[in-house]
Amino acid sequence: MTSVDALIELLGELGRHPSPDDDSFTDLDHGLQCAVELIAVRPDDEELALAGLVHDVGHRLGSDEEHGRLGAEIVRPVLGDRVADLVEAHVPAKRFLVTTDPAYGAGLSADSTRTLILQGGGMTSEEAQRFRRMPNFQDAVALRRADEAAKVPGRDVPGLEHWVGALRDANRRVAQDS
Repeated sequence: MTSVDALIELLGELGRHPSPDDDSFTDLDHGLQCAVELIAVRPDDEELALAGLVHDVGHRLGSDEEHGRLGAEIVRPVLGDRVADLVEAHVPAKRFLVTTDPAYGAGLSADSTRTLILQGGGMTSEEAQRFRRMPNFQDAVALRRADEAAKVPGRDVPGLEHWVGALRDANRRVAQDS
């Protein structure tokens, strides 16, 4: 994927597929809620919010185990390295939080609990130490916490059109840096 228009189309497609957590809302609803969660805690970090918006686009292309990597591949040429790295890191961030925060693990949705097993379960202490040294470690954890909070059927959040300008701005920055 090389265009922001194609990414917007893919996000729109997510609006036609029910979320695995609850069929009364879609994968797009989930991404929109995640973006709102992130902009609320980090209002000056639009890239983090965009990572929340697009973090599950890889679900359209592959399995639960590989959707973070696939999503990163999709968004990297369009939204840049940081957004792509965060998309990829949201899966290991779940594994990290389950390992380091028992309350987080106890609060996982049914689908997140199911996919955690497929994604490798909790981290070993060595994996957790490596993850903690990632350049975007804190942001990946924030994204993961927002991911889990963004599963509320019927929650009123701005629609995809609200984010189109930010997606285009991020894409322009990527093009300028190339």
